[in-house]
Amino acid sequence: MDEKQQKVQEQITQIKTVLEKLENKDFSLYFFTLDTKGNPTAGIANIYEHVKVLNELGFKAAILHEKNDYKLKGDDNGNGITEWLGEEYAALPHVSIESQQLNVTPADFIIIPEIFSNVMDQVKGFPCKKIVFSQSYDYLLELLPIGKRWNTDYGFNDVITTSVKQAQYLSNLFPSIKTHIVPVSIPSYFKNSDKPKMPVVSILTRNPGDAAKIAKSFYLQYPIYKWITFKELRGLPRQVFAGELAKSCLAVWMDDTAGFGTFPLEAIECSTPVIGKMPNLIPEWMETKDEAGNLVIRNNGVWTNTTINIPELIATYMKIWLEDSVPADLINGMKETQGTYTPEKQKVALSDVYNGLVANRTVELNSILTNLEKQLESKEETNA
Repeated sequence: MDEKQQKVQEQITQIKTVLEKLENKDFSLYFFTLDTKGNPTAGIANIYEHVKVLNELGFKAAILHEKNDYKLKGDDNGNGITEWLGEEYAALPHVSIESQQLNVTPADFIIIPEIFSNVMDQVKGFPCKKIVFSQSYDYLLELLPIGKRWNTDYGFNDVITTSVKQAQYLSNLFPSIKTHIVPVSIPSYFKNSDKPKMPVVSILTRNPGDAAKIAKSFYLQYPIYKWITFKELRGLPRQVFAGELAKSCLAVWMDDTAGFGTFPLEAIECSTPVIGKMPNLIPEWMETKDEAGNLVIRNNGVWTNTTINIPELIATYMKIWLEDSVPADLINGMKETQGTYTPEKQKVALSDVYNGLVANRTVELNSILTNLEKQLESKEETNA
C-alpha cells in the first residue's frame, strides 16, 4: 500500500469511528453562551433549556463559555445562573475555553448563536459539525462582515431557530442553508395566581427607558389612577418574575425586534392580559386565519401598532377591569393560546430536530465513506 492509499485508509478508519460514536451517542454538543453576569435573558434561558432536555434525552450537551469566571453563582455584585434560572441549570455541564478544557472531535457538534459571526470565523476549521442557533433575527447581521455567509465562509450549513417566520427570513438571506425549528417553551411555573389580581401593571420593554416613559405619560394623562403601580420585571430571577406576573392585573410589552415574543406568552399563561406594540416580525402565535384564509391578528391580547396610545389603552383596560367587565373575546383568545408552548411539546421538537441532525450527519459521512472506499478500491485495482 503506497502513501496515498494509506492516507485514504486512515480517513476511512476515522470516519468509521465517528459513525460508531454517532450511533452510540458518544459525542458532545457544545452550546456557546455569552456570560450575562447574572442578567436574565430569555435567549440564554432557552439555550439552557436545550442543554437540559438534550441531556435528559441521552445526549452529552454542555454550555460552552469563554472565560473561567463564568457566573454560575451569585455574589455581592448580583445573581448568577443558580439564582435567576435555578440550581438544576447551574449543575449542567459547563466547559471553559480559557481553561483549555475544550477538545472537539469530528463526532461533536458546536452550536453558536447568530450574533457571534466572529466566533464562527474562529471555529470554521474545526472538524466537527457546526450549527447556528438563531433566536433573534435582528442580531445576526450586527457582526457579520458584508458579503460573508454562514455556510460558504464559515462552514455552518444548518441553523436552528424558534419559528417558521424566522426560518423564512433566514432562508431569504442564506438560500442554501438548512433550517430547523424548535419553538420556545413556557415553564409550568408561569401560571395564574390563586389570589385575586392586584392593581399592578407589569411592564417589559427592550429599552429600559421606554418603560419609564409609558408610566410617566400614563400618570400625567390619568392622575385619577395614580394609585396604580407600574412594575418593571427586568433582572428578576425567573420564578420570582413568574410570580410577579401572575399577581398583576395587566402586562405591557414593547419590543420592536422580538424574534419570538416570550414575555406576552408568559403573561397569557399567568392569565394576565397583555397590551403590546406589535413587533416588526409578527409572531405566529399572534396571528390566525379568517374564513377566507387571510391572516388576521388574534384577540389573545390588546395589540397596537404605535406606542403613543398605550397609556390610553392601559386606562381603558383598568376601567373595565375595575368594573369586572373584561371582554369575553379577550379572555377566550388567551385561553386558546394557553398551552401552545409547553416544555413537553418542546421536548418532542428537540428530540426530532437533534436526532434528525445526527441522522443527516450520518448520511453525509456515509456518502464520504462510500467515495473513499471506491477510491481505495480503484487504486488497488490499478496497482494490481
